[in-house]
Amino acid sequence: MNPTAKAREAVPSRRSGSHDDGHDTAAGTGSWPVVDLRGAGVRVGGRTLWSGVDLRIGTGEFTAVLGPNGVGKSTMIKVLLGTLPAAAGDVRVLGARPGQANDRIGYLPQRRSFDATLRIRGIDVVRLGLDGDRWGVPLPLPGARRRADRARVDEVIKLVGATAYARRPIGQCSGGEQQRLLIAQALVRRPELLLLDEPLDSLDLPNQGAVAALIGRICHHEGVSVVMVAHDVNPILHHLDRVVYLAEGGAAVGTPAEVITSGTLTRLYGTPVEVLRASDGRLVVVGRPEAPAVHTDRHDTPGSGHAAG
Repeated sequence: MNPTAKAREAVPSRRSGSHDDGHDTAAGTGSWPVVDLRGAGVRVGGRTLWSGVDLRIGTGEFTAVLGPNGVGKSTMIKVLLGTLPAAAGDVRVLGARPGQANDRIGYLPQRRSFDATLRIRGIDVVRLGLDGDRWGVPLPLPGARRRADRARVDEVIKLVGATAYARRPIGQCSGGEQQRLLIAQALVRRPELLLLDEPLDSLDLPNQGAVAALIGRICHHEGVSVVMVAHDVNPILHHLDRVVYLAEGGAAVGTPAEVITSGTLTRLYGTPVEVLRASDGRLVVVGRPEAPAVHTDRHDTPGSGHAAG
């Protein structure tokens, strides 16, 4: 859900060049990177989860955070939101310290199913992203702002393709329908950055593909930068601009073709790993300690071959 205050509709313009804090503007754009990590690292409970992460994300770019369970993928989202400080390096989000620009971020946490008896409608769930942080009950008075709010809710529901079922009780919607409505909730305040924590988890294959295509379209056609934690890269592979692969306390950043390779994963894991491409284009990784596959049991026997995560 989007827990933040009102979103601004545009990134403040800045002069190209270097700022006095050493952060350069995004190459060729004349604007600041949406996300900028320099040598970033994080520690939880005295343990380093990852370190040495250098990552720059521009406007309308789709980045996936990949890796096995327990390496700190969701922790990276917390660092970007400012709810967990980085232990090393420097982190900027929308040109500010983490947490200072959350009003311009849409956030979808790990999915929790709605109870089948829940009567709140899908459209009401989306509306909570617009004014759910305000106290009291809205007065049923006409006005330009109220009309604009209704129009924005209808607009974002149409954007995610949920018009046909938005007035149905959310508990009666399928998993894929619920996820579309939650994405609409995260988008309703026109965020510049969308942070998604495993939005495809627990969805069947057709819904994974449909939601992945929706997120890719929002990113590249609407100009919203996306950082998405994923357990399986295959459903989103063709939509990605770059990946951050976390493993064994280290990280690799680059395009999927640069990072999801036998050489790169062997270096990260410190053990021989082979990346294969199936006839349907899916990536399969063989030989790593835990290969996070969505389409099989996540906790299969270590060392077996799985879809690339």
